Amino acid sequence: MIDLPDLTAVKSALRAQRIETPSWAFANSGTRFKVFTQAGVPRTAEEKIADAATVHRFTGVAPTVALHIPWDRVEDFRALRAFANDLGVEIGAINTNVFQDNDYKLGSVTNPDAGIRRKATDHLLEAISIMDATGSRDLKLWFADGLNYPGQDDLRDRQDRLAAALREAYDRLGDDQRMLLEYKFFEPAFYATDVPDWGTSYAHCLELGEKATVCIDTGHHAPGTNIEFIVAFLLRAGKLGAFDFNSRFYADDDLMAGAADPFQLFRIMNEIVRGDALDPAYGINFMLDQCHNIEAKIPAIIRSVMNVQEATAKALLVDRAALRTAQQSGDVLGANAVLMDAYNTDVRPILAEVRADAGLDPDPVAAYHRSGYQQKIEAERADGQQAGWGA
Repeated sequence: MIDLPDLTAVKSALRAQRIETPSWAFANSGTRFKVFTQAGVPRTAEEKIADAATVHRFTGVAPTVALHIPWDRVEDFRALRAFANDLGVEIGAINTNVFQDNDYKLGSVTNPDAGIRRKATDHLLEAISIMDATGSRDLKLWFADGLNYPGQDDLRDRQDRLAAALREAYDRLGDDQRMLLEYKFFEPAFYATDVPDWGTSYAHCLELGEKATVCIDTGHHAPGTNIEFIVAFLLRAGKLGAFDFNSRFYADDDLMAGAADPFQLFRIMNEIVRGDALDPAYGINFMLDQCHNIEAKIPAIIRSVMNVQEATAKALLVDRAALRTAQQSGDVLGANAVLMDAYNTDVRPILAEVRADAGLDPDPVAAYHRSGYQQKIEAERADGQQAGWGA
């Protein structure tokens, strides 16, 4: 059993934690083979926001919801912002989509066709205009651009095209806005992806300036990648802007955060706590990016939020002084034991107290099931076209 740090400080940090939910996770989703529809799934951007507000109501730590354009396009984004505020949440990151148009078969901003590149870049600029209306800070960019075969296009030319598009979008950002550049090592491009790893994203962000930062999607790495090293490196460089939390077994599985490897999520949050980067004032956007294919949408999001909270609580319990002493004395097993003691601590009672102190039910999932919200939305949303990305 470990000597627990000051629990008052731990609880304070947990109360201040903020986790952003993704609008698309409330919609129908699936694999490339099949989308399984569910009763009560949102039909509009407003209904997605209502579901996100429900997650916040039961967890108390999810006050922002990310949008995806054009999936969440509306006629009046200022009105959508007001709608969200009335429900007690705010609109978070604006995510672009330059991968679901037939024109983008050979790429978007790196396409060899200048007209298609112009179309894709204009979409990035449109997203910034939406940010102006919603009050969003973050423009999140992920590009499916890449090649399936050697010689299909010029690798260096594609980097030049990417840099040009990023520069145009970067220069359009307002003083309080910033760019989050995501990466993915494969899929749907299988030979060479144009932003395949954190190093490529980091290099482009360095070239762009201080308003450009890296977004780490925990499912976007080769097997065995040490993600916490990437976290530590980017924190040291001041270039870690956001996470897309999800869980993977094989590739970009987009399962609930912490489901496949909760120890990895703990190791990541350990680096965040060690870097004093947990406080929302530091600026990291802790987002979820998940596709709940067969599980109920809202309970899965609540569970993901809770999983991130639990990993964070364990990271806050690490005895930093004992860890440093063991590290500097070369006590290999002792240092590892400090981490393992914190990881093996049952933090659910601490989090239950934090929720109770905030006037919340200690068990958010059970509280949701008792609330009747699921039955309500299933009845109200029986007609109309359900939201979903299709497959």
